[in-house]
Amino acid sequence: MIIDESILEGCIAGKREAQYELYKKFASSMLALCFRYARNRVEAEDLLQEGFLKVFQKISSFRREGSFEGWMKRIMINNALNEIKKNRRIPFLEDIGVINETQIVDTDEPAGILGPVPADVLLEMIRLLPEGYRIVFTLYVMEDYSHKEIANELNISENTSKTQLLKARRVLKNKLNEYYTIKKHNFINE
Repeated sequence: MIIDESILEGCIAGKREAQYELYKKFASSMLALCFRYARNRVEAEDLLQEGFLKVFQKISSFRREGSFEGWMKRIMINNALNEIKKNRRIPFLEDIGVINETQIVDTDEPAGILGPVPADVLLEMIRLLPEGYRIVFTLYVMEDYSHKEIANELNISENTSKTQLLKARRVLKNKLNEYYTIKKHNFINE
């Protein structure tokens, strides 16, 4: 999304109308982003509000070199991760030895594919992952962080990041298999 220059200038000047326009324009996409890191909707809404406060505080530092949405997204992600680290301990399983990328990529297709999984179903499966799995999976798959960046951001080893991703993918594969088994069963019984 392209931001209107007058809205940006108004936000820099601290004008509430401009801040409200910016909020209206980006709130739904940023809430979806916050929901990836939250345990529930209330927590996601809190992360959204805190994130927007930080965006408004830092908006004058936006250098207009990249997309505004990308800049804001980074603030929202950092805010979410900081809140998670500050308010709760993320249960990461320890390394299971050295893992290389080929062990992470599991090419087996879920059994009995009967069409694509609806996005809301897939997002709910991701949301229900154990917290450590979900955060690493989200950062790696959805936010395109490297394992090195995730390790630095979460203060874990790269192998712990890789382990969490591997286990998240296995859990998701099992959930997808369950989903398709149920879907296939319902299809056969119709």
